[in-house]
Amino acid sequence: MVRTGNASVAAGPTLAVVAREAGVSVPTASKVVNGREDVAPETRRRVTEALDRLGYVRRPRFDTTKVPGLVDLVVHSLDTSWSGAVLHGVEAAAHDAGLEVVVSAALNRTRTGHPDRGWLDKLVVRGSSGVLFNLAELTPAQYSWLEQHRIPFAMIDPVLEPPPGVVSVGAANWQGGVTATEHLLALGHERIAVIAGHQRKMCSSARVAGYRSALAAAGVRHRVEYVRHAGFDESVARRRMLDLLDLREPPTAVFVCSDRMALGVYEALAERGLSVPDDVSVVGFDDLPESRWIAPALTTVRQPLAEMAATALRLLVRMMEGERPESTRTELSTRLVERSSTARPRA
Repeated sequence: MVRTGNASVAAGPTLAVVAREAGVSVPTASKVVNGREDVAPETRRRVTEALDRLGYVRRPRFDTTKVPGLVDLVVHSLDTSWSGAVLHGVEAAAHDAGLEVVVSAALNRTRTGHPDRGWLDKLVVRGSSGVLFNLAELTPAQYSWLEQHRIPFAMIDPVLEPPPGVVSVGAANWQGGVTATEHLLALGHERIAVIAGHQRKMCSSARVAGYRSALAAAGVRHRVEYVRHAGFDESVARRRMLDLLDLREPPTAVFVCSDRMALGVYEALAERGLSVPDDVSVVGFDDLPESRWIAPALTTVRQPLAEMAATALRLLVRMMEGERPESTRTELSTRLVERSSTARPRA
């Protein structure tokens, strides 16, 4: 028994007891508790089950003697207008909730989207009571680490489909792809290409699926050569547009799955002496400030980034208070913002 003041509480099992129960060494059990990657999936499962079965007491979710109401926001990068919109949404919602926010770009550049291992340890040290991940791709070990340390977290526009039970907020990407393509179809375009982001990313695949669905609904033939992936990279999008222009039947319109990539498309068209929208109509996705600055101003699908971030923060607050949202996936609506980059195709 462990005595605290006048009260007595039963001591929980030690890590050695957990290791013996799971049939592993103490260092291996320690690796699982601390979210290390170098553990076989089956071993991790046995240790995790032993932890839960024996009621092993992990480190507390946060230390109430430290800064109360502290949450972490982990963003992919701090030098983009995308991140600026997310920060704005989180800041406003956090102010309303009386929370402090720590912002970090703790994603490992060598393994796209993965938070650095050391950052997870700092999370507990500084006493954060919740985490928001933006454009992050967590490993199974990192998901397990957060669960084991009972740290509530939510995902803003996750890269991949998160595991069951993980709360995430995103945009209606499929509908956005439909809307962008229907706009071009309504103008009379049939040779419509799409320049997508990462092939395996949730938002990108959903936008391409919406594009294909709109074409099918209009009875327009889907051309495999009109689908290109540029990894949300502006320079790669420029090269993909040049490839499309080299086709025997180049497109008269292109749906670009991010405004940043649309800048690369504009550059490619200018290199070939073509104009927007007289020669090629262009629709983007995001409605970042860049879409209004370029000439001609970009017609784009607006996804409500600030609102997505604020919604995720409010859901996180509920989880910090012990609630569980009724739905783990929240999608906010998108809408087309018409500007000057689209027109009817040349006769």
